[in-house]
Amino acid sequence: MRTFDLSPLFHSTIGFDHLNRLLDTASRTDETAPSYPPYNIEKLDEDTYRITMAVAGFAESDIEITARDHSLVVTGKAHKDDPAVKYLHRGIAGRSFERRFDLADFIRVQGASLVNGLLHVELAREVPEAMKPRTIAIETKSGASSLPAQSTETPQAA
Repeated sequence: MRTFDLSPLFHSTIGFDHLNRLLDTASRTDETAPSYPPYNIEKLDEDTYRITMAVAGFAESDIEITARDHSLVVTGKAHKDDPAVKYLHRGIAGRSFERRFDLADFIRVQGASLVNGLLHVELAREVPEAMKPRTIAIETKSGASSLPAQSTETPQAA
């Protein structure tokens, strides 16, 4: 396993300590863990994203979406099988699931929709006005100069 020493980064930055947690989480990803349900993450434009999850067989009432503390959790509750149904082949998974996504600062969930077995979760980056870059105007003061005052008197002849 590879470890990352981020201490040099912390000597000159403030507020990036959550990167250590993020890298630790990414390094603990288990390749053998089930990947159900499958999903896509799309970048629609500079500040808009979409997560699309294949949730065939789930209704809106079976799915819960929770956004809290830079985390998005999508949970699906499975239905009990009808004992009267006898499957010859069962290829459509209908098991319960929980998917977690870490969200960056200022990423907000805009909404969700379920269309043709696909759950779409819309996300947008909403940077507060106070955090956006702004240009500072440089004032020039007319009449008053920071240069030393020059005499406007004319020399008199003696």
